[in-house]
Amino acid sequence: MAVNFGFHVFLLVMMIIGSLVAIFSRKLISSLVSLGTVGMLLSIYFLILGAPDIAITQLVVEILALIILLSAITGRDVTADMTTSKVYAFLFIFIFIVSIITFITYSNFIFPEFGNTNMRVGKEYLYLAPLKLKAANVVTAIVLDFRGYDTIGEATVIFTAIIGVMVLLRKKGKKDE
Repeated sequence: MAVNFGFHVFLLVMMIIGSLVAIFSRKLISSLVSLGTVGMLLSIYFLILGAPDIAITQLVVEILALIILLSAITGRDVTADMTTSKVYAFLFIFIFIVSIITFITYSNFIFPEFGNTNMRVGKEYLYLAPLKLKAANVVTAIVLDFRGYDTIGEATVIFTAIIGVMVLLRKKGKKDE
C-alpha cells in the first residue's frame, strides 16, 4: 500500500516547523519538547517508509537524548511567562491532538489489516536463507548476512548513543592530591 504524496509533505512540513520552533524558542523546555516532536515524527516517517528497525532505533536514541537533555536543564531556571505561554500551550496541544488524530485515522488506510501481512521481502528471506546460506538459524542468517549493513548501522547508532550518555553523565575529572 502506497502512502500518498500529501502525507509525506505533511510529515516533512511538521518536522520543519518543529525544528524552527526548537531553534527560535526562548525557553529551553519548549525547544526540548519541539525537538522530541521532530524525533517522533521522524520515527513515524521511517515506519511509513518501511524501515521499522530504523524507526525503533531512532525512537530509542531520541528518548535517551531527551532524558539526558531534560536532566541537564532541570537545574536551570525554566519558569515561563504565564501571560503568553497559555496561548502557546493551547496552540501546541491543539496541533498535537489534530496530528495524532490525523495519523491514527490515516493509519487505518496505510497499514494492512490485523493478521494479514505484506511481507514481500520477508518471504523471500525466509525462503532463501536455508537454501543459499545453509544456516540452521534463519533469524541469524537474515540479521548477519542479508541485512548485515543495517545491523552494523544500528549497532553504531546505539554504541554512539551509549558513549554520549557516558560522556555526559561521567563525574568530572578527579583532582590530583
